[in-house]
Amino acid sequence: MSRIGKKPLPLPQGVKASAGTADITVEGSKGKLSLALPPMTSVKIENGIVQVCRADDSRTARTMHGLARSLISGMIIGVSEGYKKDLEIVGVGYKALLAGQKLTLNLGYSHPIVYDVPEGIKLTVTDNNTKINISGIDKQLVGQAAATIRLFKKPEPYKGKGIRYANEHITIKEGKTVA
Repeated sequence: MSRIGKKPLPLPQGVKASAGTADITVEGSKGKLSLALPPMTSVKIENGIVQVCRADDSRTARTMHGLARSLISGMIIGVSEGYKKDLEIVGVGYKALLAGQKLTLNLGYSHPIVYDVPEGIKLTVTDNNTKINISGIDKQLVGQAAATIRLFKKPEPYKGKGIRYANEHITIKEGKTVA
């Protein structure tokens, strides 16, 4: 049996879940998320506990069992607490400006980069326009938004300039030396 899939998921205070035959909806204080269940899985909700079941003992069913449980766990955390990622912009003249749902990044290119913030994501720019806070209830959407923004200017290995995660460590290489 899947070690992850067989663990029950208790619903925190203020979170409600409802399951259909092939989907589950979780609703909490931060919002509402729905998920189409992976094949070969089903969900039972009893006494505030979500239990994921699988159709048989095949390898595919076992992998889908653990996947479904992990996705539902992420949904429960998202609607109750939410997810957030922090990015830092390092470099002279590098900055970010937020106007409505558009993030404008000046990263040393000849043109500014404009990023349309996806629906369901809340962005804030702080600390002298060099820190970006990304938050939302969908774990995948928050991570994808952070990764997309970071790809505009990944940290380079010689001076460390670029966009990095707040807790990311960049190994700085030694430059060329004149003998």
